Amino acid sequence: MALIDNITEQVIKVPLTETTKEGVLKELLQLLTATGKVQDETAALNALLERESRGSTGLENGVAIPHAKTDAVAGVLVAIGIAPQGIDFEAHDGQPSKAFFLILAPSDQSSAHIEALSEIARMTRSAAFLRTLIGSENPKEVVELIRD
Repeated sequence: MALIDNITEQVIKVPLTETTKEGVLKELLQLLTATGKVQDETAALNALLERESRGSTGLENGVAIPHAKTDAVAGVLVAIGIAPQGIDFEAHDGQPSKAFFLILAPSDQSSAHIEALSEIARMTRSAAFLRTLIGSENPKEVVELIRD
């Protein structure tokens, strides 16, 4: 799966308006639901919350990758949110998260789910990429950055 194939301006929010972990999950999930590709928004949210209860998906360097497997979706879905001010996502380094990549995948597509996680991890290793991403002012800039 090429992550860039799933990234459109419709699944990107710059800046996020929510300021809490659950609020961010809901805000990004609503972007995916609006595409018509989430069959059950409540089930998808519950899967995300359950995954977060097992350990935060807030990583380090301002990146969070909330993700879950759920039968509420038919294929791998990705939404991106940017919060330049930072949001407490209980990240491993104790710092606020600023770049959010929400991934949903069907329960039977573990390899595609892991591929998406890996692709995001590779992209976000670059400090220059992260600075540019977090400095993006609109969804179009984010799409262009990811496709470059």
